[in-house]
Parts: sequence; structure tokens; C-alpha cells
Amino acid sequence: MLTSSGTARAFEVVRPGPLATLQDTGRRGVAALGVPRAGALDEPAYRWANALVGNAPGAAAVEATLGGLALRAVGGGAWVAVTGAPAPVRVGGRPAAWGAPVRVAAGESVEIGPPSAGVRCYLAVDGGFAVPPVLGSRSADLLAGLGPTPLAPGTRLPLGPAGSLGPLGPGAADCVPLPAPPVELLLRLTPGPRRDWFEAGSLAALGRARYLVSPATNRVGLRLTDGPPLVRRPGLGELPSEGMVLGAVQVPPDGMPVVFLADHPTTGGYPVIGVVPGTDLASAAQALPGTPVRFLPTSRLDA
Repeated sequence: MLTSSGTARAFEVVRPGPLATLQDTGRRGVAALGVPRAGALDEPAYRWANALVGNAPGAAAVEATLGGLALRAVGGGAWVAVTGAPAPVRVGGRPAAWGAPVRVAAGESVEIGPPSAGVRCYLAVDGGFAVPPVLGSRSADLLAGLGPTPLAPGTRLPLGPAGSLGPLGPGAADCVPLPAPPVELLLRLTPGPRRDWFEAGSLAALGRARYLVSPATNRVGLRLTDGPPLVRRPGLGELPSEGMVLGAVQVPPDGMPVVFLADHPTTGGYPVIGVVPGTDLASAAQALPGTPVRFLPTSRLDA
């Protein structure tokens, strides 16, 4: 969209914070090419942000890890909305609403402070961020190195045309309140294809165990620590690489489970004891290091 002066709307990165990337719903149907899905880790929060500014589903937004993000509007004003982890928002140096559409005038900056809880904030803008798509998605994939690189100071992000829907209020029908970031993370676990690679009763024992989110957690996987290691049955050797899915709980040689998230590899050689349903992974995206984690073994039908 061009302003009256002929300048295209855009946002310029002033500060990216610890890590800020562009994300949408990810790359679907390309796992056979060895390409991960990527996309927003907390998809409900991402969709809510886009709905608040009137975007169609799938528009690219910024995923900001631990806040610290500042973007400046150039070439024209825009509507923005911030969701995900609750955090202070400022526009033009003034406090602004979280979880609601806010107008940013040309030359003003929108800033997201450190979250009061949770990990990842989502900033959507009317029209979406119109960087070139790669394999049908504008998501940054940090494992494969596909899509736009993580945001850096001075990066200019063009915007798409503003939609006809206009910004929605926080009480809109499809903008329902989302769960708060977890104090304890509860993850349902359906039996995995290699559960027989572990000692008898391991799946049930996993359901009784308590772990903590490791500081090594990232967009590839939720890594766990401070819990009982899972023990493989002796004499099985090594497993050939096989396909991996979102939510797979892979167990490396140290016995500590890893839950695969959006940037996970498409193949792996460590056994998968179970799979966490995708609907449970939004909470995992907001779990800070040190958050207690428990698994709830269930049947595929229950999940």
C-alpha cells in the first residue's frame, strides 16, 4: 500500500530484543523434501493478534522472544496488536494496550517490554509483513536456515495492503481469551512408535515423573532436565533415521526427553517414546526455563 507521497508502508527494526523472527502458519506438505514446518510456536496467540488487526489467517507477524522489541513505522501509519506472553506495550513513548488494536502513526515506534509471564509475544500489523515467501511461507526456520533471517537493527519490513475488515475490538467473537502462561506444564502423551525400545513400564513411569524446562530449550525442541532418565532395553543397537513429527518425544542417549517443536528436524535416529498433541504445544511455547513439566499418558483416541 502506498501513501500519498508514494512511499510504501514499512516498519524498521530499532531493537530486535534477544530473538525476533517473522512467522506465519508455516510450511505445510514439504516434509518429504526434508523441510521442517516452522511457523508460530504459540499459534492461538499468533492467530489472535492477526484477527485483532483485521488480517486474513496466515499473515506474517513478529514472534518476539522475551520482549525487548522496538519497531518504527515509516511511510505511513498502521494498526498493530500484541498478544502472547503478557508484556508492557508502548507506542510513541506512551503506554498502550496489550491484546487490543492500537494505531501507530508514521515516525512512531511500538515497543514490547519484558514479559511479566511467559516467553513469546506476537506483534501483528494490518496487512501483514510482506517479505518474500519461501516454499509458500514467510516463516523463519532457524534449523534449516530458510525464510527471513532473525530481525536485526536497521532491517526494513514492508507491509502488505491493509485489509477491508479493519481492526477488531478485544471482545470480538474469534478473539477469545487464551490461557495464561503455565505455572506447571501438563502435556498429554500418546504412545509412540518406539516405546518398546525402553524398559517395561517406562511409559507409565514417564507419567509419574516430574521434569523442569531446560534453559537449552529453543524453537527446535522443549528440552527437559532434573527428572529421571528413561532407560533403553539392552542389546537393541542403534535406530536408523526415520521420519519425525511435530510433538514427537525423542529420547537421546542421556535419557532426558525432548519434545519437538516447530523447527524440528524431519528425520531423527533416537527412539520416540510418545507424541504430544499439537494443541498442547502452545503452552509449551510459553514455558519459561525452570517450569515444572508432567506428562499425561493417554490413548490416541483420547488425544
